[in-house]
Amino acid sequence: MLRLARAPNIAIAALWADALKQAGFSASVQRYFLGGLAGELPPDQCFPEVWLTYDHEEAGAKALLHQLQNMPQRRWLCVCGETVEGGFEQCWHCGADMPTSQD
Repeated sequence: MLRLARAPNIAIAALWADALKQAGFSASVQRYFLGGLAGELPPDQCFPEVWLTYDHEEAGAKALLHQLQNMPQRRWLCVCGETVEGGFEQCWHCGADMPTSQD
């Protein structure tokens, strides 16, 4: 077995492991329940981890995990001239809705 990554929380670890499994990798989440022991144990030892059963899957799994961790952010230009980034569908400056098509 090979530890692929530490996740900041159990939700992210589960998402990463599920995406890896759907792509055909032998991923699992370890340290699932250790978050409650932070303080009794060093906090960095309580983070959930994503593991692979088969070491030979490491390169492909790391590549997919890198894509998941570095997804491009949406960016659009509002009619008021403000650039809006991320998952926002309304302009933070004027409240206008995101245009339906971006060219």
